Amino acid sequence: MFLDYAEIQVKAGDGGPGASSFRRESFAPRGGPDGGDGGRGGDVVLRADGQMTTLMDYRYRQQYAAPNGKKGEGTNSTGKSGDDLVLRVPPGTVIRDVESGDTLGELVEDGQELIIAEGGRGGWGNARFATSTNQAPRRADAGIPGVERRVALELKLIADVGLVGEPNAGKSTFLSSISAATPKVADYPFTTLTPNLGVVQLTGHRTFVVADIPGIIEGAHEGKGLGHQFLRHIERTRTLALMIPSDALEPQEEYDRLVEELRAYSEELAAKPHVVVFTKADLLPPEWPEPRVAAPGAWGQFTISSVARRGLDALLEGLWAHAARVVEEERALGDEPEPWRP
Repeated sequence: MFLDYAEIQVKAGDGGPGASSFRRESFAPRGGPDGGDGGRGGDVVLRADGQMTTLMDYRYRQQYAAPNGKKGEGTNSTGKSGDDLVLRVPPGTVIRDVESGDTLGELVEDGQELIIAEGGRGGWGNARFATSTNQAPRRADAGIPGVERRVALELKLIADVGLVGEPNAGKSTFLSSISAATPKVADYPFTTLTPNLGVVQLTGHRTFVVADIPGIIEGAHEGKGLGHQFLRHIERTRTLALMIPSDALEPQEEYDRLVEELRAYSEELAAKPHVVVFTKADLLPPEWPEPRVAAPGAWGQFTISSVARRGLDALLEGLWAHAARVVEEERALGDEPEPWRP
């Protein structure tokens, strides 16, 4: 099962208490205080794991706590620190504090880590409080409590191209034709219930990633159909492909609906570069002209048939060229581009 949102309660380890102890040996009758500090509590750490593609691990368990630090001991021995608790998440996970709504960070690359709850410092032992006027202090501090918070984990798939279209627009067939992905394909609406990723390989060792999300219908931003929650998975893309069946009765209206749903979800998403792709060209009579719509914001319009593999090469080269151009623009502006596979 694909799960792209989860909330968990995390608790970092408390610092161990300091020790109140005095050195008592036959050759040192007035050895003085020797209580050691408590150990530091363990942190709660999130680590991106490229082998994970879903947040399913956090569906049935939502409580996580790192070990506490150990108590300090005599002979100025510091207590053992608690081990960090490392939780694995898929690359592309955004972490937010549920109470404040603040974004704590995001993990994009495999192996990247983020501390989401810091362990408490260990308490001081009585050896720390010895002074010239108080040579036998009996004070020892308790450890500092570790941070506790509820965090939301939101997965946003990392892809170069995002496929957007109404149900049965041919997105899944297109993805299966250009990559090794095996999304469900059927002749009824909403066959795609979860996002799918496919890696496209071109000549010259060029590759890019395409994301297919469930179909969008009018009113999706209000929760109709499967809603708009899956649109988060194309927020990281460099370009969008708005897919419309070639045999659509009103292709212009369908295009306008898709653009409006993107805008209702996010102005930033609607402003992303996009291309218009007319699918299922094999269903049209040979003498019919290629469909076109008024799309001043699009960088191109293509007509393809995934089944007959008509027009795929030209479209894929166009997608590659545009994504590569976006990367160069990001670098020219001094921005660090998302991971790219040249």
